[in-house]
Amino acid sequence: MTVQAAGNRTLAAAAAISGYALIIGFTDNYVRVIAAEMGLWQFHAMRSVMVALILMVAVPLLRLDVTPRAWKRVAARSLVHGTGMLIYFGALAFLPVAQVAAGLYTAPIFVLLISRLVYGHAIGPVRIIAVALGFAGILLVLKPGTGAPIGLASLVPVAAGFFYALGNIATREWCAGESAVTLTAAFFAALGVFGLIGMAILTLFPVAVPEGAAGFVMRGPVWPGATASFWVFVQALGSLIGVGLMVRAYQMAEASRVAVFEYVVMPAAAFWGWMIWSEVPGPYQAMGMGLIVLAGLLIALRRR
Repeated sequence: MTVQAAGNRTLAAAAAISGYALIIGFTDNYVRVIAAEMGLWQFHAMRSVMVALILMVAVPLLRLDVTPRAWKRVAARSLVHGTGMLIYFGALAFLPVAQVAAGLYTAPIFVLLISRLVYGHAIGPVRIIAVALGFAGILLVLKPGTGAPIGLASLVPVAAGFFYALGNIATREWCAGESAVTLTAAFFAALGVFGLIGMAILTLFPVAVPEGAAGFVMRGPVWPGATASFWVFVQALGSLIGVGLMVRAYQMAEASRVAVFEYVVMPAAAFWGWMIWSEVPGPYQAMGMGLIVLAGLLIALRRR
């Protein structure tokens, strides 16, 4: 049984996703700085602790309500969403970044299929075309499969895309009555637990860790420097606001509508990469970003 959702507010959802993309695109560009010093698991644990501290100040100050109305539904959503992110980052240990990212961005396809086959939502041809255009744009931006053969291991990031899609659908279908801050806090709590488990395992069973960012996934707990700690805090604050906007977007409109707008994260990340690191997209990347923008415009202009 699902929580009854309100009508679609597609343009408001698109605006929320755009804000999410701009914030996450900025903060994620500094993950390379964090990865040079600490491991993935410690990053998740530290960020979740910082998110908790921020919420301890913000909740009473802004009079926010973080108490879930349905604990089991919130926990289930946090588990599947967190699992998607765990698989995504875990795949980075043995697959190229482009291949992993392309697998994660199969999520809108899964959103479309689950929305239609499980929940019986009507999916028109415009949304199908928009998803296809957006995914084609991602392929042009990332060019997955170059530099590594595609085998069974390549299906691992696709599993991340499936769980990520299921978590996004759960936001509206299972948790429409929850506040955005509740779902955001629960999401980071799940990632924090995953981070603590990973740190404990790597402490008990340490492995050889490459230097710098190459050891991100395999590195156990370390004493981080000031630079890494600062950017983890920026990640915590930015992710708290960004993920909150993303959650709200999925509460305002059907997942099959909102999922297409998430493709804008890639152009946003490229924009910040150009601003921060002077990384200029090539012609294929520019063409892919154009397709991504076109996909979002199709959904926005074709709203009910």
